[in-house]
Amino acid sequence: MRKPLPILLLGTALLAGCERAAPTPDAAPAPRPAPRPQPGDTAMSMTLTSSAFAPGAAIPAKHGYRTGNVSPPLQWTDPPAGTRAFALVVDDPDAPSGEWVHWVLLNLPADTRELPEGVKKDARLADGSLHGKNDFGNLGWDGPSPPSGTHRYVFKLFALDGPLALASGASKQVLLKAAAGHTLGTAELTGTYSR
Repeated sequence: MRKPLPILLLGTALLAGCERAAPTPDAAPAPRPAPRPQPGDTAMSMTLTSSAFAPGAAIPAKHGYRTGNVSPPLQWTDPPAGTRAFALVVDDPDAPSGEWVHWVLLNLPADTRELPEGVKKDARLADGSLHGKNDFGNLGWDGPSPPSGTHRYVFKLFALDGPLALASGASKQVLLKAAAGHTLGTAELTGTYSR
């Protein structure tokens, strides 16, 4: 009777290989590669800040509707790869109507990383960006004006894969509909204002 020696040797070799491949308890797991940004991924991938107020802090009075009405300065970090334009929306989610839009700005050039204080309210700005219409019925920034108490004001920046085919005067709703499927990343900054 022939002995199954080759099969026995093969099994021993496989077991030895498994033992060598098994990690020791102290071994760190292999690092996973960072996920690549995908078109349509709207995860927070930029940071939006203002030199006028810290996140969650009070917006200075000069930016209020009745006390200066100049837009605050904004700055942001580099956007996701493939960004070809930006859009910005600012609204008050605590308004009695449920939401009040204070600023709509679209088609900012892709190399933009900041907005100065007091952006002009022209329909088309020098860099080619366009102002949409806010809920005051105006183009450009119209600042906080809560009827009473303290309200939040949410600045939301969208990194887009291209300029939106919209004219000046577009509403927030029209902008959001046009940006659907073209948003590569977003960033938010919230400030407060009291009356």
